[in-house]
Amino acid sequence: MPGILQGTSVIVEDQSEASTIHNKGYYGVPQPGGSLKLDLMEAIYLVESTRLEVESEGKKWAAGDLIRLAHKSSDGFEIRYLVFRELRQRGYVVKFSQPPLDFRVFPRGGSPNKTPSKWWVAAISERWTFDLGEMLEHLSHTADVRKKLLLAVVDEESDVTYYEVRRVTPKGRLSAVDVSKTSSGLLMADRVLVTDAESVMALHSSHNFGKPIGPTLQLSLIEATFLGELGALKLSDAKTGRPVTTGSLKKRARELQPDFDLRLDAFKDLKAKGLIVKTGFKYGSHFRAYEGDPGKQHARYLVHAVPKDYTAMWPEVSRAVRLAHGVKKEILLGRVSEQEVEYVSLNRYRP
Repeated sequence: MPGILQGTSVIVEDQSEASTIHNKGYYGVPQPGGSLKLDLMEAIYLVESTRLEVESEGKKWAAGDLIRLAHKSSDGFEIRYLVFRELRQRGYVVKFSQPPLDFRVFPRGGSPNKTPSKWWVAAISERWTFDLGEMLEHLSHTADVRKKLLLAVVDEESDVTYYEVRRVTPKGRLSAVDVSKTSSGLLMADRVLVTDAESVMALHSSHNFGKPIGPTLQLSLIEATFLGELGALKLSDAKTGRPVTTGSLKKRARELQPDFDLRLDAFKDLKAKGLIVKTGFKYGSHFRAYEGDPGKQHARYLVHAVPKDYTAMWPEVSRAVRLAHGVKKEILLGRVSEQEVEYVSLNRYRP
């Protein structure tokens, strides 16, 4: 007996068929009297799978006709359906979630009445904007119920890529920078040169500041500013020999790098968490962060400092995650605000 289309739902009235459909995949919501109420998305999948026929006023509805009907009444339906379909084909029980998330996914072998859901899923098109603030709201929503957040991104070929999203607090093993001794440096065009052997040893040996160039050490402007603000470095102009204040150094740095303050805030926060922080330029990010000695271990994180209202296009985000994965590192977006730096981890995931 076919299901009957009623608005945006399909009713399976035959009790035996209703029971079979519900018990084999937990589709729909059982109704008084033994019938089953299916969401249109569930009905489309069952029609596509040849497990159900749908009729209305004597007309038989094909899956394509039902998709068109759903599209008229629900923006973004095709994106959500592709994710629902893909997860169902993987063998998961998928139920609908309250907005702003789309689905609750149960572990294989689990059921809505017996097993807690494993993930809450947001279905996204690759053409939609990645909004970090929105992602953090999703994370807060899932954290309240102790669930994991998955972003299911649908590309133009209707393939689905999954990303696991987590809040992370990176932490290293280094103690605070020793400020008992002040080093001297020379400000050049876009970096600082340290020539005194004792200063070179003090700066590079403990926190791995700078790059040794022969007997000298070259510091980045961000390292020099950080050390200057701590009182651990005094600067002179390499051409004139005149003293350079930390304020003047920051002004120079902003001229060369408009987002310097944003990066500096993230750099300082990472250092406060005991990490060794080096440039991430060769990996397409702002920083790479080590939990310990770079000579003995690889960087664990690639960190990109972003503003509080950060948005991007999904292909850009996908590229950053893919690159980090390819070099066995974890990409962190460091969201800088006046109060704190929040770190969000994005990893490709195969459910």
